[in-house]
Amino acid sequence: MRQLQTSFFQLPLNTVNHILKIDQRYKDLFFTLINQLWRLVSAPITLMLIPLFLPPDVQGYWYLFGSIAAFGALADMGFTTIILQFTAHEFAFLSFNKNNILDGDETHLKRLGSFFKFSVKWFFTLGLTAFFVMYIAGFAFFLRDGVFSKYWFPWTIYAFAAMLLLVLNAVFSFIEGLNKIETAQKMRIIVSVVNTIILAGILAGGGQIYALSLGMLTSVLAGIILIFAKFSANIKQLINASEGFKYNWKKDVLPLLTKYAVSNVCVYFMFTIYTPVTHYFYGPVFSGKTGISITLVLSLVNFSGIWIYTVIPKINMLVSKRLWNQLDMLFRKRFLCVMAAYICGVLGLFGFLLIFRNWRMISQITSRFLPLKMIIMLFTGYFIQSALNCVGVYLRGHKQDPLVLPAAAAAVWTAALTVISGKFLPPEWIFTGFLSSYVFLLPVNAVIFVKCRKNWHSAL
Repeated sequence: MRQLQTSFFQLPLNTVNHILKIDQRYKDLFFTLINQLWRLVSAPITLMLIPLFLPPDVQGYWYLFGSIAAFGALADMGFTTIILQFTAHEFAFLSFNKNNILDGDETHLKRLGSFFKFSVKWFFTLGLTAFFVMYIAGFAFFLRDGVFSKYWFPWTIYAFAAMLLLVLNAVFSFIEGLNKIETAQKMRIIVSVVNTIILAGILAGGGQIYALSLGMLTSVLAGIILIFAKFSANIKQLINASEGFKYNWKKDVLPLLTKYAVSNVCVYFMFTIYTPVTHYFYGPVFSGKTGISITLVLSLVNFSGIWIYTVIPKINMLVSKRLWNQLDMLFRKRFLCVMAAYICGVLGLFGFLLIFRNWRMISQITSRFLPLKMIIMLFTGYFIQSALNCVGVYLRGHKQDPLVLPAAAAAVWTAALTVISGKFLPPEWIFTGFLSSYVFLLPVNAVIFVKCRKNWHSAL
């Protein structure tokens, strides 16, 4: 195994080599793990600072900002996933030379450059559309609640930053499709650190909701600077290589994008609907508890998901080369790692709270979260979702998405039951649609997975 060469603030060389002795194959996983570990550090910091420095009603608008801005992810329509997949399929026939310049088949290089330009144009259009829709939706809430003068300016900053983040994530997906997950994750770490530092500093200084807006804007600008500093030569190479080359990417992208768009709408209604709905029916205090609770659970989902996320380019490349045995072996290993990491994370969290439950600060913070019964419903639903996400990654690696119809049915069920629960039932029933939809999806998606895997691999 090749050792990473660095000096760890003058630690003995043998100690450094022992600490950093990582096989090249696992660098993607290592730096993604570092990124998620940082999130596991930064998320609790934010989760503690919010109850300490924000009034309960402002906490509600804090998470309302994020929920409305999640429309940007809806506007994405799954295109970031397509970018990663299509890029990986083209990059399977290319490589980086010692000067970090792309080498390989000329046709695939031209196709890759053409696809890059197509993707950037697409996302700038999406970003502008999402900005105006988000902007108006936020104003509608502020006018209804009579808080327009207080929130319009920080919302303007936040909505603009969310538009830039949409484009930034698209470029990050392209980089990861070049099998540069290590590099992309390093950049994401820096972006996340900048966001946390700005956010925590402004919160502690009494800036309240401006901490969210300025933290987002500053970190996104930092990400844009990092990309141009690292990949400007590659961007120029791709643009020049594809000069005069014409390919109708819409013909390949739109059929798959239609299915992904349906999936993204489903994700929006199954994951992001709760803060606006609870804000509408129960007010900003309860929506604040909903938002912070979902954020906590998602931090564990994202942490466990790194095991499958870091091999998405490799899954697509193995599909492109039709190496089915290697594909299945990789998937089984990473699937088990995802599920084990999630269970360990949940048990660790409950163990921590059990040990320190009598601390005054801990009780002050936990009082801003949902009741335990509702948290358990969230943990259970997201456990199933983590398994289904792995299945989705495997199937979409084949440039197909057979899970659309079940997801659409589950989304309609979830949205309808959530609104009905909010209108007629007590708050503790708000996640009934969420959990029951996953109980339905689990066996259905399992059958689809087995059938598609058998049919596709025998036909190709």
